[in-house]
Amino acid sequence: MENIFSYIYHIPGSLTANIQSVFSIPFDCTLIHVSAVASNINDAALKLGTIADDDAYLASFDIGDSNIPQVKSRMDFVEGQYPHISAGTNFMVTLDYDGSSGIAAQNVTIALTFAKG
Repeated sequence: MENIFSYIYHIPGSLTANIQSVFSIPFDCTLIHVSAVASNINDAALKLGTIADDDAYLASFDIGDSNIPQVKSRMDFVEGQYPHISAGTNFMVTLDYDGSSGIAAQNVTIALTFAKG
């Protein structure tokens, strides 16, 4: 288990704007799991990438509704493979809170799981 680590985001309340988060990857790793959900029926969309390419790892997808997470598997990632990410990469999470002017998400949770190496 020491080779697996997760980033968990929980954004409470009703969202009123898009959310963008950037963090530096601490060491070479592979993104192996993504889970995203809101507590309500919503139109929010999530994508994962870098500052230079905001969907380099995972193209925009609708997050889960009513506390039932949308989970992404290997085939969902760009090129159908788990993305390998180099140490120092500025990893970007972009959440469109209401998709294309749809229903805003409430109480969003995003879980990203990485394997070290």
